[in-house]
Amino acid sequence: MSEAVIAVSDLSVTYGRGGRTVHAVDGISFTVSEGECVGFIGVNGAGKSTTLKTLMGFLFATSGEALVWGQPAGTPESRLRIGYLPEVALYYPFMKARELLELYGGLSGLDKALLRDRIPEVLAMVGLAGKGEILLKQFSKGMQQRLGIAQSIIAEPDLFIFDELTSGLDPLGRHTLRTLLLGLKAQGKTIFFSSHELVEVESLCDRVLIIHQGRILRDATVAALRAEGGTRGLEGFFIDLIGAAGGPQA
Repeated sequence: MSEAVIAVSDLSVTYGRGGRTVHAVDGISFTVSEGECVGFIGVNGAGKSTTLKTLMGFLFATSGEALVWGQPAGTPESRLRIGYLPEVALYYPFMKARELLELYGGLSGLDKALLRDRIPEVLAMVGLAGKGEILLKQFSKGMQQRLGIAQSIIAEPDLFIFDELTSGLDPLGRHTLRTLLLGLKAQGKTIFFSSHELVEVESLCDRVLIIHQGRILRDATVAALRAEGGTRGLEGFFIDLIGAAGGPQA
């Protein structure tokens, strides 16, 4: 059996809102094995971003456990081999794309000589060839998302965690991204990402976790969920499942 790259056990994350306790994540358990591509889907407010931020150590668990590469989530050791894309990536507007990738590459331990060759290659991979000397204030939302993906892959990590992967991307950008992720899968990389684009999830993932109101409703292969969804595929299954669970809640 492949190594469990991500192992979450009875994880809960709560916070206060208006004098009441909100269970953003409510006792979830799951694993992601080495080499898997797993989609994490749910309606807005289901607990996706909270879970991913906890895996990165940006939020702390109220109870339960989250391990990444066998280390407690958020420790330097657990993050050494992760490429991360946040839901909203904000960059210094007067920095150039090349400079941003030099910064992230340097933080990952890459030397300047390697980065000189690596940066143009990575920019081309995400559809930003020749854009390295452009100030980030001139980048559109879609270009910023592409750059965010570039910074996550610059150091060639073994695990990728993406929050709302296709946010802001046009159809061409989604196609470029799909090709990139399929290439990473072919290399045996592990990918765990949230997305509202269920067609992308269906085309890329081996397995899907469906979270609703902080709890995992289903953990199954894409093939199994597609079969249950019939002619409507994964989207049809998802809509029916959330409807049966009571639908979205504010």
